[in-house]
Amino acid sequence: MANAADARSVLEIYTPYIEHTSYTFEIEVPSVDAFAQRILNYTESWPWLIYEVDGKTAGYSYATKHRERVAYQWCVESSIYIHDDFMYRGIGSRLYIALLAILAKQGVRNVYAVINLPNDASVNFHEKHGFRWFADYKNAGYKLGKWKTVGWWQKKLNEYGDDPHPPQKMSELDTADVSAFLKI
Repeated sequence: MANAADARSVLEIYTPYIEHTSYTFEIEVPSVDAFAQRILNYTESWPWLIYEVDGKTAGYSYATKHRERVAYQWCVESSIYIHDDFMYRGIGSRLYIALLAILAKQGVRNVYAVINLPNDASVNFHEKHGFRWFADYKNAGYKLGKWKTVGWWQKKLNEYGDDPHPPQKMSELDTADVSAFLKI
């Protein structure tokens, strides 16, 4: 599980994505302090996972709320970033398997992956993990001199049912359950 102290190592992974790709629409690299606060804010409710290899942060994955309105509380957006030195080693899959298991335990119904297109590697990765495409937002953003289309993929984690309980916050989960998911 990530904490504010991980901000610098996570930001080292994220910075090249901001500066050299349109995979994120973030344009300015946040300060370490601002990123640490982001981690703290997100982890109040949702998981943020770090994968380390020999003490080095190799990748991370997290979830955040999909929208502000209460009716959306059962839906989250997921993100994953892997350091270039650790690509194609199964780290992303291990992170996502654990992330999705925790989100399911929390009571989340839908996880959305928002993928800036074209990005065949991300599309293939998400579809391998059970996500299905449902929409494109044409020319949704402008970065690096181009208008970009954003594709939306969805994965259902739990049955919908009537009168659902609100999802549990991370602090409400049994720590033994979370620990078991992290060993996947």
